[in-house]
Amino acid sequence: MVIVARIIRSVNFQWRLENRYLAWGAAILFLLLPSYTVAQDAVFFKPDSVKRHITAVRINTLLKIDGKLDEPEWSLTTAVSEFIQVEPFQGKGSSFPTLVKVLYNQKYLYFGIISKDSLGKKAIRATDLIRDFDNTKHDLISLSFDSFNDKRNAMVFATNAYGVQRDLLAFDDLYFDIDWDGVWEVRTTRTDLGWVAEFAIPWKTLRYPKTKDTIQSWGLNVTRVRRMTNEISAFSPYPRVVNGTRMDYAGVLDGLQPPPPSLNIRVQPYFLSSYDHYKNFPQNVTPQSTSVKAGGDLKWAVNPNSVLDLTAHTDFAQADADLQVNNVSRFSVFFPEKRQFFLEDASLFGVGVNPGVDQTGGSLVYQPFFSRKIGLDTSGNPIPIAGGGRFVYRSSKLNYGVIAIRQQGYNDLPGTNFFAGRISENFGSQDRVGALVTLKDQPSGSNIETTVDGFFRLGESNALNTVLTQSFTTSTGKQGFGGIVHYDYSTNQFQVKWTQSLITRDFDPQMGFVSRTDIIGATPSFVYFYRGDPLPFKNLLRASEPGFFPELYYTASTGKFSEMDLAMWPLWLNFQSGGYLGYGITPISQHLSNVFQPLGTNIAPGSYHYLQQAVEFSTDPSKMINFVTYYKTGTYFNGKLNSSDYQLQFVPIPYISISGEFNRNHFDKVGELKTTESVNLYILQSRFALNPHLQLTGVYQKNSLDNSNNYNIRLSWEFSPLSYVYIIYNRGRTGLVNNMPVPVQTEDHLIAKISYLQQF
Repeated sequence: MVIVARIIRSVNFQWRLENRYLAWGAAILFLLLPSYTVAQDAVFFKPDSVKRHITAVRINTLLKIDGKLDEPEWSLTTAVSEFIQVEPFQGKGSSFPTLVKVLYNQKYLYFGIISKDSLGKKAIRATDLIRDFDNTKHDLISLSFDSFNDKRNAMVFATNAYGVQRDLLAFDDLYFDIDWDGVWEVRTTRTDLGWVAEFAIPWKTLRYPKTKDTIQSWGLNVTRVRRMTNEISAFSPYPRVVNGTRMDYAGVLDGLQPPPPSLNIRVQPYFLSSYDHYKNFPQNVTPQSTSVKAGGDLKWAVNPNSVLDLTAHTDFAQADADLQVNNVSRFSVFFPEKRQFFLEDASLFGVGVNPGVDQTGGSLVYQPFFSRKIGLDTSGNPIPIAGGGRFVYRSSKLNYGVIAIRQQGYNDLPGTNFFAGRISENFGSQDRVGALVTLKDQPSGSNIETTVDGFFRLGESNALNTVLTQSFTTSTGKQGFGGIVHYDYSTNQFQVKWTQSLITRDFDPQMGFVSRTDIIGATPSFVYFYRGDPLPFKNLLRASEPGFFPELYYTASTGKFSEMDLAMWPLWLNFQSGGYLGYGITPISQHLSNVFQPLGTNIAPGSYHYLQQAVEFSTDPSKMINFVTYYKTGTYFNGKLNSSDYQLQFVPIPYISISGEFNRNHFDKVGELKTTESVNLYILQSRFALNPHLQLTGVYQKNSLDNSNNYNIRLSWEFSPLSYVYIIYNRGRTGLVNNMPVPVQTEDHLIAKISYLQQF
């Protein structure tokens, strides 16, 4: 609060027009907030002490997984139904019946789920067949298992109506390994009565304790999304403000007799051949070359709690291309990790604050360990990895892990060793404390980070999260500090957050990521969730969610004011379809100590006050044609800036998806040279699938900022579970290097890769 008071006292609001907009925005915000005394449609409730149960039946035969449930074994078990709505009417019975049956034998745990629908297959929505699909665009069934009964962690297996797989690991309903891929099988059928999903999950994929009891009971929740009406229902109900992976709300799966955990090793070798061609590059770059490469990964589930991963000559040629971003803020852009080896078990090491995940820190992104610092240069180009390993232990009380990677020398970069060690201990119902150490070792010296962190659930609706890191670089002798304390209060009616941050000038997390240094920040926020009367047009509108998102920053080294953004969204409407409409107004005050260069435009040091307005709109994202737009306009430092982004997707059938994006930033008399220009970015993406296992994808990106054109085309065939053949073509073209014009440079890469997974 002291920081907030100092900022408000120090900022001289020299806007007359801006003050008028600010006053109107604040008035609209609070006028749209109905009195809390108006009856709400639902409350945030605690987990029920009386759990719902479903019993698994043992069989001695293997089932054919075809999504039909016509084997006689399925008649041996009684279906469980009576799902409860989470959305839109929390606590009411589901509008569409869902039936769940469970069988098992010595090899597999089987689920048969019938999702009935009065409109049959006409109601089914799916926009693509990509694994780990976007769950906001599909009908789906999701299974969440708490096999250790710790009421904290979950393994999740989901499918859409076309049999596309989505799996993840969840921890405290806070951290998620979304890109974890398990070996399991699902098939679906679509009929005039709805759709049917048949799951077969090997016991070797599931992790569970070795107990003296012959019969086990696990935590289980089953969630269904009927996307046409945006209805979410669950076997065991939970408040809509949390997810189905909040396992203290789960039901119980009874009657299991799994085989004792046994040898569980996955080996995945690969072979790769590539052709590379360069034109107009420096003389130290070979114009063309061919190469072959072999390597692979090994995963050993040592016991139900411990997993060892080893990798040699690690290759990520099949990883998705990064989508370009033209950034006009003073914060660096955070690009997420997309490489499979580093994505698995990422949640154990991934402490920090990331707005892309939970919006807790405003524009600030802070992660003490960021795996993209390994095997990639600052432009995102690959650097060869000789090999490495990862060991992870997880239990209901204690979690720890280590990562060690050797990066080869490449061009002018020396060989580098990377190490990360993590430990965390769970206590209470859902509290945790932990520590993280990272080491980057090069011939020129080392960089060391030491981190302590904690997560404390202060009640069903209250949580406190803190991360404190010290960095030390031996070559310079400099030490730095980065710290975040975040409070979160969430109910069905309100969400209040407050984040305090301190990042010193010499903070240098060379194995981490921070979007800005030398700041002291306060980023509170308030969102009001309203669904009661007198909300109009209830057939169209589901909720009104106005909010206030101020960001306040000081320069840590001087104590002087740096930046204040008072973002208000007095209008934010969520439609029943899943679309939304929002209007926001943001008074901004900036003090620049140095020249700022957004997209190549020089802005001189000094104090600036300006105001921006924004509109966001989305149609139903699950429809055949869907559209998302963001438009911001107003003053910008000493000039004006109009920023717009338009995204259009066309899905005639789930097997074909084509999407385009156009992003424009138009500067009007901005900076020292009163620059007037537009910077445009075009992105075209396509996906053509014969089935979920054979797909052709393409990405084209054109950016006027550096006159670049980039293509990425990939054919992938999953010929066996998690075994792939890839054919990849990448082309890059640019006319600017380090902001200087050069003869047009082109590079072409053609890659063929095959990998095969064998589980023992």
